[in-house]
Amino acid sequence: MNLLKHKHYLLLLMLLGVFAMVTSCKNDDEPTPAEPVLAITTLTPATGLPGTKVVITGTKFDATAANNKVKFNNVDATVTAATTTALEVTVPANATTGKVTVTVGSSTATSAQDFTISSRATQDVVGEITANTTWTKDKVYILKGFVYVNSGVTLTIQPGTIIKGAPKEQDPLASGQGGTLIIEAGAKISAAGTATEPIVFTSLKDAGSRSYGDWGGVVLIGKAPHNRPGATAPEGGIRGGKDKAGLGTAGIADDNSGTLQYVRIEFAGIALSNTANSEINGLTLYAVGSGTTIDHVQVSYSGDDSYEWFGGTVNAKYLVAYRGFDDDWDTDWGFTGKVQYALSLRDPEYSDQSGSNGFESDNFNGNGEPATGPNAGMPLTAPVFANVSNFVFGGTPNTNTNSGSGPYQSAMHLRRNTDISIYNTLLVGYPEGFRLDGANTLAHATAGTLDLKGIVLANVTTPVRGDRAATGVSDEQATAYFGAAARKNTIVTTLADLMLNANNFNLAGPSFLPQTGSPVLTGAVWEGKGADAFFTKETFRGAFGTTDWTQGWTNFDPQNTQYK
Repeated sequence: MNLLKHKHYLLLLMLLGVFAMVTSCKNDDEPTPAEPVLAITTLTPATGLPGTKVVITGTKFDATAANNKVKFNNVDATVTAATTTALEVTVPANATTGKVTVTVGSSTATSAQDFTISSRATQDVVGEITANTTWTKDKVYILKGFVYVNSGVTLTIQPGTIIKGAPKEQDPLASGQGGTLIIEAGAKISAAGTATEPIVFTSLKDAGSRSYGDWGGVVLIGKAPHNRPGATAPEGGIRGGKDKAGLGTAGIADDNSGTLQYVRIEFAGIALSNTANSEINGLTLYAVGSGTTIDHVQVSYSGDDSYEWFGGTVNAKYLVAYRGFDDDWDTDWGFTGKVQYALSLRDPEYSDQSGSNGFESDNFNGNGEPATGPNAGMPLTAPVFANVSNFVFGGTPNTNTNSGSGPYQSAMHLRRNTDISIYNTLLVGYPEGFRLDGANTLAHATAGTLDLKGIVLANVTTPVRGDRAATGVSDEQATAYFGAAARKNTIVTTLADLMLNANNFNLAGPSFLPQTGSPVLTGAVWEGKGADAFFTKETFRGAFGTTDWTQGWTNFDPQNTQYK
């Protein structure tokens, strides 16, 4: 190698060294930016009522709203819009003050600041509502004594509004009447909540101290047909109307008492005295017509029946009876409406001295009225129920309770000339499954106007019985009716065979969807009255297939919910 080439070679090596040093220094001074992680930066606003729209800013959110799981102090919220750096959410109805979390995939971020649930102003409501009125969600309304919405008046209740019933000790008239909302015949209630902002009727008492029958309940009175004399007044001391003694005889089948949608009624069902039939139920419906809209209603901890229909033609879907004291679905006085998708979850420790039933259906009160022959032109009790699930005992059913005033009795106690029909229904954990009571009731069953098809009785001690010596229906007659092959009814002795959800009987956090392959997911029967166009012709028996319609708007822990 000559000297010139040698110098060029050395120069090249020096340049390469300098380049390496510069490159090394540059990498140290300017590192590659780190991948952003899931994080919450701000909450705007950071305080508000349930139903408030909140914008959460941060990083690494999912641009698809449904892929972001947001909770306000462990209560699920609804995400209404999303980008990778901002989420719009609605504060859930049950939220309490605390941290906000966002979960995307397996990662969870927690806010540094609390979201504060603000307190609402309170407003007492007493006496009569005589002009169209709107209750707004920025207030808490307190019912004291019997509150009547007069004929011709509409009470509108905004989504997310809270109404509390005061105990009878706070009755302004000192009549011993717990706070009760009564929609009189000719009046209307417009209570259209939403899944994210249900309307809540609850106890005035603080969280942790609420109980059965803290207040009266919600009562709707309409002008539809019933089978009582017109002078018959509602039970529990409620007046029949401002200017009349009883329910009247208008007989308007499509009468409209308004709307109840996404509504919860908690700790109602007060006993007004020791006299029979002096209680008020969670939701009581007198002669309510088919023009009324009722769906997505939950009655919890009712001190009497969760739901009772006294005549009328109103239809309903998506009803929940949670931890009631007496019956779940009580029908009488000529009720002829239709109900689909109904759930009852009972606390096995609590039942009533009268013998708590799932279904209790009557036509008359045992004194011969109305006439049992031509029925004096008045309607027989003939409702149609479909896709109902009632759950009591997950273990061995028994007739004794530790904390209630009486025993459990029957999943279905059908008596006194009723013409009820029940289809595709799951009834679990009662001492008795089906009690067929009364020769007239047996005659309806034999004629097919009382119709039971696609029923599953599970985990019951006595599946079917007559009333035996009382009115002459033998166990054999009742069994022959229920067990006829054409009815496709099923008696299951081993509860595990139904493949229900593992948390089906978990009172604090229930889950109701049957497991894949469960026999109740098939076998539905849609014959006779079940063919009516009102009913969605599901393939499953019971209230649930593959969709849990209780999600989002129900509350299975109202005892500990802060309502303010």
